[in-house]
Amino acid sequence: MSPSSQTRPIEISPIKIRPIEPRDDAVVAAVIRAVMPEFGADGPGFAIHDAEVDGMSAAYAQPRCAYFVVERDGVVVGGGGIAPLQNAEPDVCELRKMYFLPEARGIGAGKAMMQRCLDAARALGFSRCYLETLTGMDGAQALYQRSGFTALRAPMGGTGHFSCDRFFIREL
Repeated sequence: MSPSSQTRPIEISPIKIRPIEPRDDAVVAAVIRAVMPEFGADGPGFAIHDAEVDGMSAAYAQPRCAYFVVERDGVVVGGGGIAPLQNAEPDVCELRKMYFLPEARGIGAGKAMMQRCLDAARALGFSRCYLETLTGMDGAQALYQRSGFTALRAPMGGTGHFSCDRFFIREL
């Protein structure tokens, strides 16, 4: 390997984060249904079974909700959003359905999506952001902690995701 090839930057195609549109619904559902089983999250009590999975654009068009997709080379490779946390104080939102295909991991897409979602949460008047995940999603949990989330001992609100076993919150 020549010295110039060792110092040459690796080029990674840029990502684009934009609000979800109806044309994205099928591919976002496919991403969720591909990623969740990868981490053993396809049984009862996981978000993969939520009714909104097949109609994410409509679900997140509701008040105080936002969902974004990540595109790489014009292809949707992930997404994430926020919505009010059910059965909780009105200042608490939930980071929801943030999943990325393998080609979107390790390139800064998670950090960029997290920032976009937290900015949207602040703009929508939330002061705290909550999320649920599960043991084994180590990369995601590292991102959450780097993003200022701290672990909770028990769940908040009423997401219906009784199979999740890790809970985090952060101030906005």
